[in-house]
Amino acid sequence: MDKQLELIAKRLAELGHPTRLGIFRLLVQSGPAGLPVGDIQQQLAIPGSTLSHHLARLMQADLVTQERDKNSLYCKPQFNAVQETLEFLLKECCQGSCSLAEAVSSNETSCCN
Repeated sequence: MDKQLELIAKRLAELGHPTRLGIFRLLVQSGPAGLPVGDIQQQLAIPGSTLSHHLARLMQADLVTQERDKNSLYCKPQFNAVQETLEFLLKECCQGSCSLAEAVSSNETSCCN
């Protein structure tokens, strides 16, 4: 199995868990600056050990990174990983006859209409 397929499958599997999907959506909403771990814990009412476990899984899938800033540990969404995953999923859409931008931004149910 090719490595890209394995990575995309891992990302989708990790986002398939409701708690991890909630964490990731919160981070995406926060933008590239991300959020301190304490803010994520508070906003989602997740115990620290549980949050740590879920963040580790998101980091293993390259969906989140962490950076320390003084006394805070920030979690940042990796938008390039999201884009890469969407491109992989939509690359062959309509046998390649439409663009990713059309497929993602279209209000239609398919870019092939």
